Amino acid sequence: MEMNKPLALVTGGASGMGLATVERLARDGFAVVMVDRVEALAVEETGRLQGLGLDVQSRIVDLTDEAAVRRMVQELPPITALVNNAGVFDERKFMEVTSDDFRRAYEINMIAAATLTQEAVRRMPDGGRIVNIASRAYVGARNHPHYVASKAAIVGYTRASAMELAPRGILVNAIAPGLIDTPLLRALTPERMAAQLALQPTGKAGRPEDIARAVSFLVSPDMGFITGQVLFVDGGKSLGGTTS
Repeated sequence: MEMNKPLALVTGGASGMGLATVERLARDGFAVVMVDRVEALAVEETGRLQGLGLDVQSRIVDLTDEAAVRRMVQELPPITALVNNAGVFDERKFMEVTSDDFRRAYEINMIAAATLTQEAVRRMPDGGRIVNIASRAYVGARNHPHYVASKAAIVGYTRASAMELAPRGILVNAIAPGLIDTPLLRALTPERMAAQLALQPTGKAGRPEDIARAVSFLVSPDMGFITGQVLFVDGGKSLGGTTS
């Protein structure tokens, strides 16, 4: 890791949107730490990116382990850009969601992000950047109320953090992805995939690289006057209405 580069840390960085973000930020000139809990995948992808000449390292951490998160942050140089991308998603019908489902969603999607943010901010230089990956679903969606609630919470936390950290010039924003072509999406049946695409004004799913480009914009030192905002990257689905 080159010490003269700003450091970016991306959670859930070994696959999907997180992996695309790791690569993009490394190409932008950051030294990037990919954080994931799947060691084999993180090692494989870190090796691939290093083979491309990119300054990427990995850390294997369970983000719900507060002591492990604290150790990781203390062992790293100060983090200039933090991307809280790690999260969990599953479907449950409204009347079948349990209190444990809510606890798991909040523990990983919200509390883990808040814990890491607090630890990172203790040593983050003034003018740092934080991007939280929310979801278009935070405005409402069927069959996963626990997920929707946890992502609505991360939006609220983003706005609160932006106000708290503004005096230090630390900008905090959220990205709300819509339908993105990830392994989770590709696991849908053809019928469900068709139904999801029918709701897209653009008629297609986004790519992980679309999210990575949005993160790149929000963490850029050239972007200095946006904070506390939610950027929808969803192909227009959040517009409502229909295209018919």
